[in-house]
Amino acid sequence: MIHIPKSEYSRRRKALMAQMEPNSIAILPAAAVAIRNRDVEHVYRQDSDFQYLSGFPEPQAVIVLMPGREHGEYVLFCRERNAERELWDGLRAGQEGAIRDFGADDAFPITDIDDILPGLIEGRDRVYSAMGSNPEFDRHLMDWINVIRSKAHLGAQPPNEFVALDHLLHDMRLYKSAAEVKVMREAARISAQAHIRAMQASRAGLHEFSLEAELDYEFRKGGAKMPAYGSIVASGRNSCILHYQENDAVLKDGDLVLIDAGCEIDCYASDITRTWPVNGKYSPEQKAIYELVLASQEAAFAEIAPNKHWNQAHEATVRVITAGLVNLGLLQGDVDELIASEAYKAFYMHRAGHWLGMDVHDVGDYKVGGEWRVLEVGMALTVEPGIYISPDNQNVAKKWRGIGVRIEDDVVVTKTGCEILTNGVPKTVAEIEALMAAARAHAA
Repeated sequence: MIHIPKSEYSRRRKALMAQMEPNSIAILPAAAVAIRNRDVEHVYRQDSDFQYLSGFPEPQAVIVLMPGREHGEYVLFCRERNAERELWDGLRAGQEGAIRDFGADDAFPITDIDDILPGLIEGRDRVYSAMGSNPEFDRHLMDWINVIRSKAHLGAQPPNEFVALDHLLHDMRLYKSAAEVKVMREAARISAQAHIRAMQASRAGLHEFSLEAELDYEFRKGGAKMPAYGSIVASGRNSCILHYQENDAVLKDGDLVLIDAGCEIDCYASDITRTWPVNGKYSPEQKAIYELVLASQEAAFAEIAPNKHWNQAHEATVRVITAGLVNLGLLQGDVDELIASEAYKAFYMHRAGHWLGMDVHDVGDYKVGGEWRVLEVGMALTVEPGIYISPDNQNVAKKWRGIGVRIEDDVVVTKTGCEILTNGVPKTVAEIEALMAAARAHAA
């Protein structure tokens, strides 16, 4: 299985500390364990910022970065080894493992943090933290600061500045290294296989969750611990609900099924959408809408390259989709005027994509100084135009109603344009129909 190498975590910490003000400290907590119900926990997923800096997979941990500290700049507070608890809950790194396996210069038991951390903060001018994203931890931090303040008359020096860590860290996360792209490629490869498997299994009479099971099987078989987000398996009129997640309707002959699903590898997401006919053959109306969405996606790819700005790809999809809807008679009027009045939003109401990385809707500003961000090498994003014709839309002929199509791929900006990470799953009408015909012939 492909992972981010340990050396990369070290490089990230150094890069962050290089941007911090002299004589400052950064403090970041691990994700809390989430309770599913009563005493049952959700599968643990580390906080993305914490993971980005440490690769440390356990809860109840705190990262402390102190540029220029003589005794080591990276301090990790974590759980102690405990034979009895490990028998129930699995192995822990402990303090030795934190140093040996995760690159900490110093490691202390998390139970000692109240005694030790105020001493590390004391005398530092500025504290960087994820203010506001974890209110409980914010309270702890203020308690530690107040311990120092209470000793000011003895000469203790509390910090005088508090700064949000997000801005520095999230800008770093926007640029993917070669190692990150490698992991994202692997997530994309497994997800592509899952979509192919679902296409091959598709037939009338199954439930949407039957196809979700095929996805989950392929994710797990490929080595992914979990989906990157709740899988969307939306057939028929459900394909017009953007974040549909019930996944329990019966697949009907003549309907489309829209699947938006991707797995996560080493905390890096993939995000793929494909839309295909349940019975393996697009109707003329389904094919017309599908090919329009596909053409708009191709137009978007052409607008993703260094020095082009974030919104150019979206603008390209809007133009192609609006012109296409006019050609099909679903919109009436002049294309430029329809774009200006946003008439297309009745059919295409979302944006063409989002940043992608450790979070499926990844961090990073879309605008800088009020202007759309300019794309640079290493930025990763999705390209996902769609057309959704509401089953209740009385303004269009009945034959169009209830058709929802989205096509989504993951790309990384390269020196000359973009690399499509998710090319491993068929996309043209001919390819999808051929794949599904072959699967049916094999089953027969």
